[in-house]
Amino acid sequence: MSGAVEIQDVSKHFRLYHEKYSSLKERVVHAGHVPYEEFWALRNVSAEIPAGHTVGILGRNGSGKSTLLKCVAGILQPSGGRVIVRGQLAAMLELGAGFQPELSGRDNIYLNGSLLGFSRKEIARRFDAIVEFAELDQFIDNQVKYYSSGMYIRLGFAVAVNVEPDVLLVDEVLAVGDERFQQKCLDRVKEFQRDGRTIIVVSHSPDLMRQICEEILVLDHGSVVTFAPPGEAIRAFRERLLDSGASLGEAPAVDPFAPPVEIGARQVQLGECSIEYPGFGERPYLVSGEPLTVRVGFEVREPLAGGQFAIAILNERGETVFAQTVEAASGGAVLDKGLGTAAFHFDAITLLDGRFTVNIDARDAGGVLLDVSEPATVFEVMNPGRATGMISLAMRLEITPP
Repeated sequence: MSGAVEIQDVSKHFRLYHEKYSSLKERVVHAGHVPYEEFWALRNVSAEIPAGHTVGILGRNGSGKSTLLKCVAGILQPSGGRVIVRGQLAAMLELGAGFQPELSGRDNIYLNGSLLGFSRKEIARRFDAIVEFAELDQFIDNQVKYYSSGMYIRLGFAVAVNVEPDVLLVDEVLAVGDERFQQKCLDRVKEFQRDGRTIIVVSHSPDLMRQICEEILVLDHGSVVTFAPPGEAIRAFRERLLDSGASLGEAPAVDPFAPPVEIGARQVQLGECSIEYPGFGERPYLVSGEPLTVRVGFEVREPLAGGQFAIAILNERGETVFAQTVEAASGGAVLDKGLGTAAFHFDAITLLDGRFTVNIDARDAGGVLLDVSEPATVFEVMNPGRATGMISLAMRLEITPP
């Protein structure tokens, strides 16, 4: 193995104490022994991350994502196995990590920079860029204990990305802050990717993972489920959500001592998916502006009130270009047992050239994911006109003569 980051058979366990003896008498009676249970946060996790790759870590709460990231960062030492990191590493792991609340934002920039191995002169050279990125010009000399959570995040991320690390670790930070700052952080991550830096990111957002990652490591109860390209990994992740009865996009709290959830009968199971458009069967593409129908068969195993079906269309980069959830029937109607078909009708597909993936899922009235077909099907669009880009927009040119 010769990657930028090598995770070699890493395990990590903690002692969970259920009682606490505070008095001297209790300690003497129990001879200083406090009962505890061992909790294995990670079990034999291995992965090699090549230099210049962006890798995501997905899993439900309690699956070991953040523990693994802290082992990579050196904050935690593995109970077994080892982690090798080649190059300068910067980590943005949690809100305010490494900040001293009594110090000012300015002092914390120098403190964090020194912890990352940079001299005061090097930090001074990057100081203005850090403050500008964090947008904290007016507050940089205030004590950080008076900062809001958003200010903490902006300052911490600004320090991490402006020290130009070879390896950047990010834990859920891209989902914090307002939409504009999230986009700003995402733009910087993409800039790092263009520069060939290695990035490991933890997020609960499969769409974000699909957009920026080349591979995704899926964890469940501290063990590796798969380490695969985004489509395959996200499908495995969602299968785990299905088995646990979680809502799509949610990561339910997990009892660390509970046994893995067994696969049970689902109320709705999706079947074969097909597409229809003018010329289907005669040509392997539809022309921009033509109608499209996506049909998916399903089986209702138990009557379902207020069911929902969702469809998403993604481009070749894995970015969602359209997504919508629709009620299976109005007025709280019940989907009775048996076989059925859901048809999604599009009057006109205004996408331009490209190959697009269709994902479909079924949910109950509360949004709990019942089944998912990913990818359900694919279709190609051919644009006979001169327009370029992603979508076709109706436009006309009017010129007023001089």
